[in-house]
Amino acid sequence: MPRVINDEVLVGNTLHEWSVPEYEQHNRNRAWYILMSVLGIGFVVYAIITSNFLFALVIVLFAVIIFLQSHQEPIIIPFKITELGLIVNNRFYLYSELSDFYIIYNPPEIKVLFIETLSATRPTLRIPLMDEDPNAIRSTLREFVEENLEKEEEPLSDMLGRKWQLH
Repeated sequence: MPRVINDEVLVGNTLHEWSVPEYEQHNRNRAWYILMSVLGIGFVVYAIITSNFLFALVIVLFAVIIFLQSHQEPIIIPFKITELGLIVNNRFYLYSELSDFYIIYNPPEIKVLFIETLSATRPTLRIPLMDEDPNAIRSTLREFVEENLEKEEEPLSDMLGRKWQLH
């Protein structure tokens, strides 16, 4: 379980540090909004016909969240790799709370560090690398956490989110 950083939490010296946006801001055109509206309305109609009102509620909430996100700037989140763990915003993850990591680097679209945690509530941290050197990050993290060399593709949810401009 990550700790909230305060004066009592020892984090060690900072080895790497950069900031990432909370989510990627997309320039969506009118066609995107029309397509998503048609799909959303179609899903809501289907949910009502099948009496699945919870699904209809989820689709409406999803549409509201996407609308609100498109009209506000993402928060900038600081990220640090330290001698004792990782800092994401104001949360500190000890290396002992992490199972492994992998980097998917296929610029310019995909430059992401994925960190698998032992937590059931937050199993994977997704940290965009921005302009950081992936080899330097990999080298540093290998000293503390095992690298998962089997993962060579980004998760399907990330790929769909990127292609459909959802996150």
